[in-house]
Amino acid sequence: MGFVKEFKEFAIKGSVMDLAVGVIIGGAFGKIIDSVVNDLIMPLISSVVGSVDFSNMYVVLKGSVAEGMALVEARKVPGAVVFAYGNFITVAINFLLLALAVFMLVKGINSMKRKQEAVAAAPAGPTKEEVLLTEIRDLLKK
Repeated sequence: MGFVKEFKEFAIKGSVMDLAVGVIIGGAFGKIIDSVVNDLIMPLISSVVGSVDFSNMYVVLKGSVAEGMALVEARKVPGAVVFAYGNFITVAINFLLLALAVFMLVKGINSMKRKQEAVAAAPAGPTKEEVLLTEIRDLLKK
């Protein structure tokens, strides 16, 4: 019974629940970044490079492959060795954009935290009673 109780306490702790929410949101955020890369950025890059589909960009290192053959087909050719760099470019761009987005998110959150800490650390102005007492003290000194 101790194991079940211990596991229940572990699973219900706030940090574990926060982690679960973070993983779910991260998965959805990853799909958004994939869409940004595949639907917005890659068409712009491919218009400059001249290729519409980066995933089919490769170099044949060994063997002979018909020109214009899709990567999947080229990998099936007996004796052919292909260096498939197109998919790597897409994944690298995905990573860089995701890292940039997470950096901007963390930077924004840290900025808001600093503002909250500055407001909390700022000394509160004197109360009406303190102001009155200060005035009385000053009058008595005269």
